[in-house]
Amino acid sequence: MRRLLWIILLGLGASLARAETLYVSDRLEVPLRTGTSLSHKIVRMLKSGTALEVLEQDPDSGYTHVRTPGGSEGWILSRYLMPQPAARTRLVAAQQKLAQLQARFQDQARQLQQLQQEKAALEDKLAAASKKGGSLAEQLAEIKRTAASSLALDNENRQLKKRLITMEREQQSLKQENETLRNRTRRDWFMVGAGVIIVGILIGLILPRIRVRRRSSWDSL
Repeated sequence: MRRLLWIILLGLGASLARAETLYVSDRLEVPLRTGTSLSHKIVRMLKSGTALEVLEQDPDSGYTHVRTPGGSEGWILSRYLMPQPAARTRLVAAQQKLAQLQARFQDQARQLQQLQQEKAALEDKLAAASKKGGSLAEQLAEIKRTAASSLALDNENRQLKKRLITMEREQQSLKQENETLRNRTRRDWFMVGAGVIIVGILIGLILPRIRVRRRSSWDSL
């Protein structure tokens, strides 16, 4: 029973160790060996910063059983392993990230400059539109004033036409009255002339008789 428990614990330890990832320390190169001592054969040399998958740890010998990204397995001194990448690797990663950030910053700066140019262009268009709107408003006001003046002139023309028609009618009436007066005057003068002629004829007829009577009266005396 105890043996089965130890097997289970070792299996759990192996699975936990298998889930861990360690990195080669800042040493330039570290040997990966076939066993847990310096006498074992070197499988390959590992560069600083290499990520290694932990398969097993041997605290007594101070070695750790690892697997490289290429699939090679071997033992490496535990003191050469770190829980995070080497400073040199982190520096390179930081420099790469910095370069990416600088590139993004430059791209964003270009975009900002482009947006500022577009904003300036839009502001110019807005100013031009506002100026044009003001000009159009002035033109509209002038058109309204002209239309009002035209309406006033049209109304005045209509009034003048009415007055002209009234004056023409009055003139025509005056002409008719004048013609009537002329005809009446002619008729009156004709009647006066006829009366004068009649009076003359009467006088011509009466005067000889009066003279005859006077002579007769004088002769009787």
